[in-house]
This record gives sequence, structure tokens and C-alpha cells, in this order.
Amino acid sequence: MAGFEAVAAAGSFRDDQPDTVVFPHRWSAEGVSVRTDFTGAHLLHLAVAGCVLNDVYREAAGLGLTIDGVRITADGGFDTEEWVSTGIEYRIEVDAPASRADIEALIAQVDAVAEIPQVLRAGSQVDRAR
Repeated sequence: MAGFEAVAAAGSFRDDQPDTVVFPHRWSAEGVSVRTDFTGAHLLHLAVAGCVLNDVYREAAGLGLTIDGVRITADGGFDTEEWVSTGIEYRIEVDAPASRADIEALIAQVDAVAEIPQVLRAGSQVDRAR
């Protein structure tokens, strides 16, 4: 999209490239791999990717679906004169022994309940503590 990409992956999609950081994860024994730059713009997109990844595992568990791997790629642009987001887009890839219809239903459910995307869609006031 616009060069502020963040990728979070687990299970069969987990990345082990040299520039990848791995974090512990409650739903995947090997942890979650993260590839992104360390800027505010990238970290905002990582918050979306991480939230969606977690919710894929959480919602799949509630539906009784086994997940072998998940990769979420979030990207977006910014008006760099005013540092205003021009939008965020994320892609979900799921590796699971489920039907395509079940995976699509899972993805739709995750999109409806993922907390960070909901907050960003609604807008949020951010103030410096005094």
C-alpha cells in the first residue's frame, strides 16, 4: 500500500529471517514472528496486525477450529506533512484443516470483533498525561 508495512505471523507462517523478532504467544508454542521497522507509523500498523492475529486464534478456539498458521500484513499511508493516517489495510492468511467457508466465516468474525481495528475505526482521543 504505502510503505509502512508490519507483518505478524505464527505457526506454519512464522518467519525466521534475520531481521525478524519473535515474541512469546499464548496460542502458538514457537511464538509470533514480527517484521517491521521501528517507527510510530509501523508500530501503529503492527498493533492492528498483532490484534487481528490474536483474535484469529481466539475466535477459532471458540468455533472449535484448529489453526496451523496465521499471517497478518498491515500497511497504510500517511500524509507526512501533517502525519495523518490515510488509512490502514490488513490481509489475513490462515492455514487450517477447515473448509474455505469455515475459514471465511472465521475471518469475517475476526474483522467484526478485533479490538484495535474497532478503536481506530471509531477514532480515539489521545492526550499527554500531565
